[in-house]
Amino acid sequence: MRNSEKRIAMLDVLWEHEQAAHGAWALDHAVPVPVQQQVEALVGEGLVELADRQIRAEMSARLSRPVRWAARLTPYGRDVRTYAHARPPQPTGGPEPGPGEQLVELRPAQMDAVRVFVSLARDLATGPAEGLAERVRTAPFSRSGNCWQLCLTEEQTTSVAYALYLHRLSRSEAEANRFARDYNIVYRTVPATGTPVPVILGRRTSGADDA
Repeated sequence: MRNSEKRIAMLDVLWEHEQAAHGAWALDHAVPVPVQQQVEALVGEGLVELADRQIRAEMSARLSRPVRWAARLTPYGRDVRTYAHARPPQPTGGPEPGPGEQLVELRPAQMDAVRVFVSLARDLATGPAEGLAERVRTAPFSRSGNCWQLCLTEEQTTSVAYALYLHRLSRSEAEANRFARDYNIVYRTVPATGTPVPVILGRRTSGADDA
């Protein structure tokens, strides 16, 4: 048995004796001597408190018998025991979208592109949608899915597509292409005007290039 396991086992034993004594001190008549000795080893770690002479005298008078030994867990000992028996909370499955929002999951490279976009807000003719910067800043990361999770409105999702459009034309196409596959939105140029517009895949936008 490892030292940590022995430590918790002794804390458990002492705690059980305390419960039997209705949360009071565990006394010598209830705790075997070998257990007393092992419990005393935890005093130096601040996990167990031994009753001093005055406290034992008061208990002896109250019980009408001599009390030569009494111990109890310290607040730190209770915390250690509680922590030892705890289990990690189960994953919640990601943030919950509110009304008018959807859960958008971005791969690290996509998130990097969106972060650049957000950081350039004051320098862009078409900047991030309102609230997108805050969603990017507070997005949690899912290790199991290797992605950042954001709850976005339709306008914010379209803004992400624009960020990836800028990224596609200046650095890499992969991030925008993946976003288009996952969320069916992509920026394309209208030939007649030379203006990039958001296109919902599977739905024609008047004048948009479907190529």
